[in-house]
Amino acid sequence: MKNIERIKRIATEVINNEALSVKKLVDFVDTDFVNSVELIINSTGRVIITGIGKSAIIAQKIVATLNSTGTSSIFMHAADAIHGDLGIIRSDDVVICISKSGNTPEIKVLVPFLKNYGNKLIAFVSNTDSFLAKQSDLVIRTTIKKEACPNNLAPTSSTTAQLVMGDALAISLLDVRNFSNNDFAKFHPGGALGKQLYLKVDDIFKLNEAPKVYTDTKLKEVIIEISQKRLGATAVINTNNELEGIITDGDLRRMLGKINSLENISAKDIMTKNPKTIEPNELAVNAFEIMRQNNITSLVVCEQMNYLGIIHIHDLLKEGFV
Repeated sequence: MKNIERIKRIATEVINNEALSVKKLVDFVDTDFVNSVELIINSTGRVIITGIGKSAIIAQKIVATLNSTGTSSIFMHAADAIHGDLGIIRSDDVVICISKSGNTPEIKVLVPFLKNYGNKLIAFVSNTDSFLAKQSDLVIRTTIKKEACPNNLAPTSSTTAQLVMGDALAISLLDVRNFSNNDFAKFHPGGALGKQLYLKVDDIFKLNEAPKVYTDTKLKEVIIEISQKRLGATAVINTNNELEGIITDGDLRRMLGKINSLENISAKDIMTKNPKTIEPNELAVNAFEIMRQNNITSLVVCEQMNYLGIIHIHDLLKEGFV
């Protein structure tokens, strides 16, 4: 029992410590931060991000975020840089160097070479009196009071601060670039996320048959149509192929519970008028949202009331929409 309380206490202290460190970063969104965004925006090159140790891991994550939001970036490990990887850098690239102390041996060796190349250097650094800070063109402060580690040694709050400031930089760049959903889709074509951004209703409903009956179609034929087309529903149309309503298998069950004689029942007697519809050029994610909000499983696809087909929630679930 004593260990349980101790673990909870330590975990809570770590979270509170890191949360406080992140909150204080607001004070460091200063002129150098703004100038860093403008420098990158106006650059014709890429962003090269380097670091050593845990800062190198954070650098890789920031590179991934920048690349996915429209800013071309490359990770260069500080140790590898001084053993040949400096060849990655082009004259018009902007270099970001991430370091807590700003005084590690690798950084002290690397920075003069970067300066000799003539590249603009941005420091992500906690110690603003460090070698790195003094040699950089711009300094983005990631200063923390102490690490979350009880010995104030393990990189914890410092790497969290670096990560959050990297996100702040990336999203600032995204906003200044007017990076849209369509742009985002270009960089995320795979998986459920990509599908939400580019997959359209037209890409899905055409894979299904298009069940349909007319307003005067008799009940037996309605049941056969729903059964054969296997979508659990059928559209009800008029002779001009215009949508009049929809009949679902749920409508059939409810009807059977209310009516004794089925002999003279036709589609118009049991259909739901003015059903929810969607156009084929709409995003599939919008179809999913309409179904979710209205607690329905089928959506009629129409173009100016001209019936085209039905999209079913199972179609969307197969595509990874949840």
